[in-house]
Amino acid sequence: MYVVTPPQRSGFGSDCDLRVYQTWKGSNIFCLQGRFIFGPDVRSLGLTISLIVVPVTIFCIFVGSKLMEDFSDSWGVSIVFVAVVFTIYDLILLMLTSGRDPGIIPRNSHPPEPEVLDGNTGSGTSQTPRLPRVKEVEVNGKIFKVKYCDTCMLYRPPRCSHCSICNNCVERFDHHCPWVGQCIAQRNYRFFFMFVFSTTLLCVYVFAFCCVYIKKIKESEDITILKAMLKTPASIALILYTFISTFFVGGLTCFHLYLISTNQTTYENFRYSYDRLSNPHNKGVVDNFKEIFFSPIPPSKNNFRAVVPKENPMPPRSVVGGFMSPNMGKANDDIEMGRKGVWAMAEHGDGKNGNNNERFHVNDNELNELSPDMRTIVDGDEQIDMPNNHPRNANWEMSPEVMALSARRA
Repeated sequence: MYVVTPPQRSGFGSDCDLRVYQTWKGSNIFCLQGRFIFGPDVRSLGLTISLIVVPVTIFCIFVGSKLMEDFSDSWGVSIVFVAVVFTIYDLILLMLTSGRDPGIIPRNSHPPEPEVLDGNTGSGTSQTPRLPRVKEVEVNGKIFKVKYCDTCMLYRPPRCSHCSICNNCVERFDHHCPWVGQCIAQRNYRFFFMFVFSTTLLCVYVFAFCCVYIKKIKESEDITILKAMLKTPASIALILYTFISTFFVGGLTCFHLYLISTNQTTYENFRYSYDRLSNPHNKGVVDNFKEIFFSPIPPSKNNFRAVVPKENPMPPRSVVGGFMSPNMGKANDDIEMGRKGVWAMAEHGDGKNGNNNERFHVNDNELNELSPDMRTIVDGDEQIDMPNNHPRNANWEMSPEVMALSARRA
């Protein structure tokens, strides 16, 4: 019997000191030695900060300072003070949204044990273990279907999805927001909504006091509104900017208020189109808001600064009854960046030519050329009958991970 042993990590001295964030397989970017985790599009965060800070700076210089002269006592100072404090608060919410673990589920180092056997034992062919693509689980008395993720090698929990940008499975996945450069999910959705809502209020605040300043100019100089507007072009620019921005962030705020009230995510809303009768997560408006804003945020499942533990080698799998991914030969409709496992080797049946016994084979010369990490153990007591038309030089299709390992060994 041919048995393939998966590659094992070599005991390099430097590897013992590696941290989780240094060997992270997702597309995330880490800062301050793993204390902050961002998405791969974190550069857009600088644009978002600029879109907030620059208008407020213009407001404080060209509008707020003038209003400080028009309003007596501390009223004028409070206008600028509130704008600055509100901006700082908004930026803090932005960083809490962008720089934290949104709810990433750690990957498995190898696929779970197969539970379903494909193959016809009556025809004399061996059985092929195959993981079921979909499993049913019961949560709080309700049945949910969970799907297998080839990339993370796990069954995704209910309301979990694989983000194609960050390349991670994320719990209660809502969407990936390019403006904050991070997935919006279970652990940062609260801060995301507060950020969007506070940005809406900041736009309304700047818009309102720009209008007040124009009115002050009109009354003090006894001129028309048009002439007063021409005297303060900074106010006109801020009014147009905040008016347009309010449509975007204000509309987004209203949309997420609807999602919170019905206990939906953006992903579920666009994919499943829940209504009140079919949404199994809806607990009522009050309880839905309590779940988002008053329930404790679950701790992260990842310790990015922890030392990488030594991987336990996978148990060798027989090539005759090799493991098959549930998505081999099937459309990948719900796994955005799913990829077949390294050890997805199995029999290939072809009913058209009557050949249902095709197996992987390695001759003696090829056996000697294999690296130690790709050992093939041959049991002399068992013989495998190969078809006469089976090619002696089998074409091994190895995954990129194995090819990279072989290149490094060379």
